[in-house]
Amino acid sequence: MTEHFGNRFPQFYITTPQPCPYLPGRYEKKVFTHLLGENAVALNNVLTQSGFRRSQNIAYRPACDGCSACVSVRIVVDEFEPNRSFRRVLARNEDLSGNEMPARATPEQFSLLRAYLDERHAEGGMADMTSLDYVSMIEDTNVMTSVIEYRSSTASGEGKPPLIAAALTDTLEDGLSMVYSFFDTSVEERSLGTFMVLDHIRRAKRKGLPYVYLGYWVADCRKMAYKMRYRPLEALGMNGWERHPA
Repeated sequence: MTEHFGNRFPQFYITTPQPCPYLPGRYEKKVFTHLLGENAVALNNVLTQSGFRRSQNIAYRPACDGCSACVSVRIVVDEFEPNRSFRRVLARNEDLSGNEMPARATPEQFSLLRAYLDERHAEGGMADMTSLDYVSMIEDTNVMTSVIEYRSSTASGEGKPPLIAAALTDTLEDGLSMVYSFFDTSVEERSLGTFMVLDHIRRAKRKGLPYVYLGYWVADCRKMAYKMRYRPLEALGMNGWERHPA
């Protein structure tokens, strides 16, 4: 890291213990640093490759006492082949167009996010998010990021088709990092969460980027299990990034 930043080595901090959002009865601590100034883009690249995640202008990773359950995972884009289930998801969403937009929060995005949180994560850490919080989530950043908006290209009527899903996505030197995604939960048959991951794999391939970063996988957390469906997958361990066993 010193090669990238010379004498301006980033300062790291650690949080106080908080209840773990993944494993009941456990507590988490995080190590974090700020993504500020002219080195923000380079630092975000290096830290993401080192297992950090981004939230606004903060990069963080778990640093829990006696626990290493959170494992950073990424999809190997060039070797990924959609199975029959994934092909069905892609076919069901052929009418959707995904447009990469600047990182600017809109009322339409926030309305969709609020409905998503109320339906899927009413007890989660983002449950009380306000419109101002959402603006900060999208716009308070110095890295290469965008919002990919998904709309039906076959919608009838006047005006722009309604927003059906969205993903806040960082573009890195070696991949796309899915920071946060949300969608219309009333169209469950579309499997929009799965579709957005598949679409990011296609986008990374078109850009010549080798990976799609999915954040953390926790073996004993049911809501994280979906990440194991995308093969081949690499996991970050003591010896660096290694192929996760099928």
